[in-house]
Amino acid sequence: MGVITVSAICFEREDGAVLTVRKRGTDRWMLPGGKPEGGESAAECAVREVQEELGVEIALGRIESMGEFETLAANEAGFALRASVFRTRDAIEPEPRAEIEAVRWIDPAIGIDDAAEAPLNRELVFPLLLAERAVEH
Repeated sequence: MGVITVSAICFEREDGAVLTVRKRGTDRWMLPGGKPEGGESAAECAVREVQEELGVEIALGRIESMGEFETLAANEAGFALRASVFRTRDAIEPEPRAEIEAVRWIDPAIGIDDAAEAPLNRELVFPLLLAERAVEH
């Protein structure tokens, strides 16, 4: 099985909703991000990708690592996904650009049961966010 390596940013609103995006010609919602270019760190890749895809400028110092995750790729059958996921609570106004067709904010508690959410979100990121939320309350 081939492996796709990506970096992504989990944008969290104050109400706990998370930004997900859908690429043109696909039916899965995922965190914004993409594949690294030569010499880029995972964080640099994530920042560049959200600027290209959403017009969102974010400084490296404004994101923190959530961790490294492995699951199945959402849109490439037969491929595994290795994702470096970062997070921020900075307020943003995303605009779909490049290959992004649509954006949406979704509560992880709803998204965890949404078959249209990418495996990375449903199986790993959303459960982590919900566990953190449970500890905070």
